[in-house]
Amino acid sequence: MNAAARKIRMGFVGGGEGAFIAQAHRQAAGLDGRFALTCGAFSRDPQNNQRTAAALGLPAERCYDSWQTLLAAESALPADQRMELLVIVTPNHLHAPIAEQALRSGFHVFSEKPAALNLAEVQALRDTVARSQRIYGLAHTYLGYPMVWQAREMVASGAIGELRKVLVEYPQGWLSTDVAGQGNKQAGWRDNPEQSGIGGCIGDIGTHAFSLAEFVAGQQIRFISAMLGSHVSGRQLDDDASMLFKMSDGASGVLIASQVCAGEENPLKIRLYGDKGGLEWRQEEPASLIHRPLNEPMRVLRSGVGQAWLCAAATQRMRLPAGHPEGYLEAMANLYGDLAQAILKGSNGPGAPGVPGIDTGWRGMAFIETALINHHGAAKWSEIPDLPTGAAS
Repeated sequence: MNAAARKIRMGFVGGGEGAFIAQAHRQAAGLDGRFALTCGAFSRDPQNNQRTAAALGLPAERCYDSWQTLLAAESALPADQRMELLVIVTPNHLHAPIAEQALRSGFHVFSEKPAALNLAEVQALRDTVARSQRIYGLAHTYLGYPMVWQAREMVASGAIGELRKVLVEYPQGWLSTDVAGQGNKQAGWRDNPEQSGIGGCIGDIGTHAFSLAEFVAGQQIRFISAMLGSHVSGRQLDDDASMLFKMSDGASGVLIASQVCAGEENPLKIRLYGDKGGLEWRQEEPASLIHRPLNEPMRVLRSGVGQAWLCAAATQRMRLPAGHPEGYLEAMANLYGDLAQAILKGSNGPGAPGVPGIDTGWRGMAFIETALINHHGAAKWSEIPDLPTGAAS
C-alpha cells in the first residue's frame, strides 16, 4: 500500500460519553481521512468506557480499562497492528504521566493542553520528548486557523510596519455562576488545583491568548504585570485575569482572559498595530482578517481556496472556496493533518512542522507561573524565563 494512502492507527485516553473536546478531536482527526481509531481507554467508569467503545465501533478487546493497560497491551501487538498515535483528552493532571509513558513506549503523542501541571513537570516531559525520537503535539487549536497564519505572515512581511501594540483577549461567560456546585463536571475539575494545576482561567484560556499573541506577533512576551482574581464565592482558582506585557522586540500589549464575562461565548480576539497599519482577527468570525492600512480604507481579507492575495501557509490550511465557512473542527483538523504528514514521512520528532509542540507547552506554563508570581508579589514587572537550551519543538 502507498504510504501516503494508509491511515494512521490512533488511540484515545479519556473522552467517554459527554466529553466535548474528545468528540471534537475524533471528528477533526477523521475530517481528511488520514486516521483510524483503533483503541481506547475512555473512562474510569467501566460501563461508560464500554458504551463509548461500542458506539465508536471498536472491538471489545481494544477497549482497555486504564491507560496503563492500553499502553502495555498495544505495545505487545505486532508493529502493523498496534496504535501509532496516542491522543490524550483527560483532565490536566494526567497529561504528563500518560505522555511520558506513551513516548517511552514508542508512540507519538497529541495532548490536550496544558502539557503538565507545573514547569518542572513540563521540563521533565521535554527531556523525554527529546530522547524518545517520537512526535509530541499540543492541541492549541486556534493556531490551526488559516487566517491566523495569514496574520502572522503579514506581520512578518512588514505589511503593518514595525509592530508597536498587541491587544489580545479571551472573554467567556460560562463560569459566571457556581456551575461546579450545580454538578458541572468540567467546571468541577477545572477548579481543583490537584487536577487542573495552579492556574484556573489563566491556564484554561489565558494560555490560548498568550500563545496566539506570540505566534502572530512572531516575538515572545518577555515581561508581564498581572492582576488575577476570583469573582465567585468558594472558587479555589482564578476566574479572571488582566495584564500588561512587553515583548522581546519592543512592542507593548494588553492580555485579558476571563470566564465570568456574562453573555460571552468564545470571542478570542487579537489586534496588532504597527507604524503602517493594523490587523484584527476574531475566532467567532474566523474567515475574516481585517487590515487597516495607515491613511487608507479598511479592507477585509476572506479565507477561501484560490484567493490570490493569501499566503501559501494560509491557503494550504483551507479546504473550501470563499463563502463556505470553515471553523473550529477544521482548525483542529489542520493540526491533525500536519501530524499525519510528519508521521507518514517517518519523522523522528520532537515535533511536527505547523503543530504546537512541547516548547509551546513550556512557554505556556512559564507564563502561568510568572503571572501568579507577579500577582502575589510586590514587583511591578516579572520576566518570563527563556526556554532552556536543548531540545526544541
